[in-house]
Amino acid sequence: MIIWLIGMSGAGKTTLAKGLYGRLKPATPHLVMLDGDDFREIFRHDVDHTVEGRRKNAERISHMCRFLDRQGIHVIAAVLSIFPEWQRWNRSNFGGYFEIFLDVSLPTLKARDTKDLYAGAEAGRIANVVGVDIPFPRPVKPDLVIHEAMQRQGADACVETILKRLPSLD
Repeated sequence: MIIWLIGMSGAGKTTLAKGLYGRLKPATPHLVMLDGDDFREIFRHDVDHTVEGRRKNAERISHMCRFLDRQGIHVIAAVLSIFPEWQRWNRSNFGGYFEIFLDVSLPTLKARDTKDLYAGAEAGRIANVVGVDIPFPRPVKPDLVIHEAMQRQGADACVETILKRLPSLD
């Protein structure tokens, strides 16, 4: 099973992925977590944040997930994921795929802005920021949507919601 968390920067993907991993790992030894930022670091930041650099990174993450999936390893992937064609590819190439969209408004993301991306983009210091100068296409048919209202209840509540809806990882 590949659990794919989608959302813009600051939406809470990594936070929820870590919480979900912490809850599932004790009973699911064949589970790994992949974070888009960590994945870039593994490849020594050899792709940029342009649309093409993001596409290459998306392809790498999807193919790594397929590689692991074929070995019976479950994956929690926290990925910005701006390519609907790769989300469709995931659905047709993984043994199991559960897509979670973290639906957080741009004003909320700008208020969080822990990486100073949105402020930097608006000030002209940073280019290629999804949601500012690169469009973010909303996922077409996610299996679960975590809205801002749910997030205000805390990460643990969001993880509980995911666990209730998640298919079995047997």
